Amino acid sequence: MRKGKRLVALSAAILLIVVTCAACAKDKTVDIHNPEDIEFFENGELIALAMEMVPLTASPAMFTVQTPTAPGTRVETNQKVTIDYTNSADGYIMIKYLQTTNKQLRVIIKGPSNVQYQYSLRGNQTFEVFPLSDGNGSYSVGVFEQIEGTRYATSINATLSVTLRDEFAPFLRPNQYVNFSANSAVVTKATQLVTGKTSFEDKVTAIYNFVIETLTYDRQQAATVQQGYLPDVDAVLSRGKGICFDFAAVMTAMLRSQDIPTKLVIGYAGDVYHAWISVYSANGGWVNAIHFDGREWKRMDPTFEATGGQGAQQFIGDGTNYRSMYLY
Repeated sequence: MRKGKRLVALSAAILLIVVTCAACAKDKTVDIHNPEDIEFFENGELIALAMEMVPLTASPAMFTVQTPTAPGTRVETNQKVTIDYTNSADGYIMIKYLQTTNKQLRVIIKGPSNVQYQYSLRGNQTFEVFPLSDGNGSYSVGVFEQIEGTRYATSINATLSVTLRDEFAPFLRPNQYVNFSANSAVVTKATQLVTGKTSFEDKVTAIYNFVIETLTYDRQQAATVQQGYLPDVDAVLSRGKGICFDFAAVMTAMLRSQDIPTKLVIGYAGDVYHAWISVYSANGGWVNAIHFDGREWKRMDPTFEATGGQGAQQFIGDGTNYRSMYLY
């Protein structure tokens, strides 16, 4: 358990619409939204994959960002792919495709809960960071190369045994969905916002208020966003608008940069695909979708606050309308 003064939790999010996608209906066809359907096959065997949906719904001030590295001490590798799991205890692995390719590449990670996480991988011979969000236990990691359409061939499979340094490790560092560095504009802004503030509540509230007062919901982006979209947190901050995925990523990056354990959560708010934030409280554990008004903590979703009106509060209620699926 982390120690601190009256740690409480915040989370924030945005609301709008569902982008649907499904896999081909062939032998060994899989639907990525049903994790039980995915199996890991031998290298070269074909499977069908579809892109994940895009969620659209509308500390010390000088904390050092914990930058992921790939030292190569423990790896699984072949002629196509390297999986560096040297720092798996810190809640992440790094993967690099060793050949330059224009074909689509996918990473599938399944942890001890059997929830399946699917990511894109760039074919430019650079390492990317993937979180181990599922706690301690055995993880299956697969990398797949597109053959045609939704047909993919296995490039590498690996099984990793993971023991985290602590439960917060995956939720304090950058990853593909929450991609920031010590030089990121969101880190600079978060540091400015918390300078001079000593309590957890004041720091979290300052970042929360900045986001809901600075960013607006981008309906045009929501209508045109492509499958496989990943937030660029500095770009979102610069243009001052985005979809719920962007809001959640910006807030997560800001809070993590100040050593505040934060999950970017993707799931459903009612029946719409949604992204929000969960922040750790030493008193109450991980708590979703709440906001501190200066006197007490109340449930509040920033998107609803900006666009939902009075009806939004009835929907948010006690948080039972929120159903988590993926943690990043």
